[in-house]
Amino acid sequence: MRNFIKGFSLVLALSTVGFMNGQDKDHKKVSVKVEETTEFIPAVRLINKPDGSCAFEKGKIPTLKHMNTTTFWMSNKTEEWEKNAHPAPRRQYVITIKGNIKFKVTDGSTFMIKPGTVLLAEDLKGKGHSWDMVKSKQWERLYIPIADEADDLFIADND
Repeated sequence: MRNFIKGFSLVLALSTVGFMNGQDKDHKKVSVKVEETTEFIPAVRLINKPDGSCAFEKGKIPTLKHMNTTTFWMSNKTEEWEKNAHPAPRRQYVITIKGNIKFKVTDGSTFMIKPGTVLLAEDLKGKGHSWDMVKSKQWERLYIPIADEADDLFIADND
């Protein structure tokens, strides 16, 4: 009974405070408008050229946009197949948490991914890409698959 009285007293007190605070307020409907973002996070996207070779483009991804994904996982291990050139197993965002990674594409061009830059792996055919850790002993990353047919939200620098 004692706990009931304490609980009832707390509810009564909170209700009273809420009622008193609400007396001097105009209770109009409040609508929240989601505005277009002007903030972006740097990104690099791996793509296939028409001939199946792998290339990359630099760009950005807008912040505060909901992305069509359903799952994610983390990794700090490297599997055997990842040590050689390979295509991406699926369209996915790869978010580096720790490590500096140098990627290489078909024509020998390279780029660096460090924490703070999103990698979009969309080179699903051909020989794909390869990578090496630079001044890092471990690559900690988060994989976020992109849903089929979903927009990756990538904006190329040349757009």
